[in-house]
Amino acid sequence: MEPVAVVAVPFPAQGHLNQLLHLSLHLASRGLPVHFAAPAEHVRQARARLDGWGGDDALRRVEFHELAISEYASPPPDPAAASPFPSHLMPLYETFFADAPAAVAALLRGFSSSHRRVVVVYDIINAFAAEESARLPNGEGYAFHCTAASLLVTGLDGGARLLRDVHGLDCDSLSPYAFSTEEYLEFSSKRARSHQTIPSSDGVLMNTSRALEGEFIDLIAGQFAAFGKKVFSIGPLNPVLELDGTASASPAEQGTKRHECLDWLDKQPAASVLYVSFGSLSSLRSEQIEELAAALHGSKQRFIWVLRDADRGNVSVEDSGESRHAKFLSEFTKQTEGTGMLITKWAPQLEILAHPATAAFLSHCGWNSTMESMTYGKPILAWPMHSDQPWDAELVCKYFKAGFLVRPCEKHAEVIPAADIQKVIEKMMVSEEGLAVRQRATALGEAIRESVAAGGSFQKDLDDFVAHITR
Repeated sequence: MEPVAVVAVPFPAQGHLNQLLHLSLHLASRGLPVHFAAPAEHVRQARARLDGWGGDDALRRVEFHELAISEYASPPPDPAAASPFPSHLMPLYETFFADAPAAVAALLRGFSSSHRRVVVVYDIINAFAAEESARLPNGEGYAFHCTAASLLVTGLDGGARLLRDVHGLDCDSLSPYAFSTEEYLEFSSKRARSHQTIPSSDGVLMNTSRALEGEFIDLIAGQFAAFGKKVFSIGPLNPVLELDGTASASPAEQGTKRHECLDWLDKQPAASVLYVSFGSLSSLRSEQIEELAAALHGSKQRFIWVLRDADRGNVSVEDSGESRHAKFLSEFTKQTEGTGMLITKWAPQLEILAHPATAAFLSHCGWNSTMESMTYGKPILAWPMHSDQPWDAELVCKYFKAGFLVRPCEKHAEVIPAADIQKVIEKMMVSEEGLAVRQRATALGEAIRESVAAGGSFQKDLDDFVAHITR
């Protein structure tokens, strides 16, 4: 009988897939047999978008399992919708929770019969995976919390006081529930039952760093210990590249082709480029895109802008017809030739953020992007859209003191004028106040990267988790 099998069960959205695949690779690199279970199209999505690990060699360490789910509608995003929440993904979410539990249960039973222990690491949304792991006679389940640790603090004794009264953070009105749709909230509570995941778990894994949220991690660990739950802070999960935007091996050795944007960055002065990206689940209205374009052009700052609409539920579904950005792209590219670069497909975000020419990140403040930006010491121009992003923006700007707010989430229905956006861009890129924020971000990045080095808190917690599940 084999000793231990680790089974990762992600929620099928890009930021969730990405983080659990990174964790899977970290565990596999320590010699553990790791299995990644997701619907077929999301296995392909996670593999295709893996950033920073260098080619297929790392992926061969993980065994992928395709969960059979029914066909589902995969409509395009609606940039003009009343809410910026990605409601077009709800058919996927509903189908996943209808069909995945049986597929996961069958997979886990197979491992249970051939292993001494089955360790199930499940996204905090996936209550069904917690239940299935608890049914195994030799199973252990660990909830994977893929957002800021401080979000857990709000529900703990003394947590709200610490956030609100000690640090002046708006934990009352910036709850993720305030920036989701009623449809998703009902799904989360009744179908996903995500509130049950941590209580049902043997422990909690968090993608955060003590360099960022140390006091919050300590509060969580102390209070969870009273319930017999271990807490492991294992962020950043993204691989830490050299500060020239490359991994330790050359692109040829990694077996991957270097993206053209990195060649463009090589030609730019140090700390001169603003990176602009709104992640995989957000789309801007056409009017807002035009205002942002005018702000970038008017600021006279160098930039890389990833301009793409939000993912469909199945990213392999091709849009028919001409892109809604086609005319704009042609004109704007001519206007900004030599100053900026537009990317309309997936971009190597880790390499861009690690590149010395990149100065700052205009971001939706998803937790993945926030952790990656902080890892490389790049301050954030915060433009939150939905879910936990407003809270992440609050952390970045008020607690980390490593960013400026461009637009509060409650103003999502308004088109932010170019002049207002340009003002914040220039504040970050050329003002004394911006310099102080950039220096603060640089210091945070150094502390985070030290935590990943030998003897750092990341290595200690990850080693402790491996030792615990292989005991």
